[in-house]
Amino acid sequence: MDERQRLKTILVEKSYRSGTFTLTSGRTSDFYIDGKQTTLDAEGAYLCGTLLYRLIAAEPAPIRAVGGMTLGADPLATATSLISYIQGNPLPAFIVRKKAKEHGTGRAIEGLKNLAPGCRVAIVEDVVTTGGTLLQVIEQVQAAGFAVGLVATVVDRQEGGAENLAARGFPLRSIFTREQILA
Repeated sequence: MDERQRLKTILVEKSYRSGTFTLTSGRTSDFYIDGKQTTLDAEGAYLCGTLLYRLIAAEPAPIRAVGGMTLGADPLATATSLISYIQGNPLPAFIVRKKAKEHGTGRAIEGLKNLAPGCRVAIVEDVVTTGGTLLQVIEQVQAAGFAVGLVATVVDRQEGGAENLAARGFPLRSIFTREQILA
């Protein structure tokens, strides 16, 4: 079984649930994908990191770091960073907080010392519905002086996120779409 197919199997076994759920976007859905059940699994993290790294490595212009909004992106950014190191192209990870710390450094983005000023970065997320969280992250990352070169997700729920991101100039790349997971 290839890596992508194996990841799909893990996602369906560990992360997919049917029923009635309220999503972060406020929408109600008849299914839920709890991405963290897969991204916090050792094999799932390895496969997500490997496949996301391949998307990053395929970009025509170099990506120099990978990160996203805590909590969903934390295991993905870490796994992708580790895979990049193993592949001989180390990409540091960074984490965007939901709100800046009110103590200590007051940072909204962690890991900045590892990033070259103004570098191109990849933003990752486990599951995308409307793209709202990704748009917030993009704004924060750009405000910190970085260029967003890639936006990628493990699963695109196909509920407007890709279109919302594309309208702002950020095409969404996904490992899977809802349609592919449910097939």
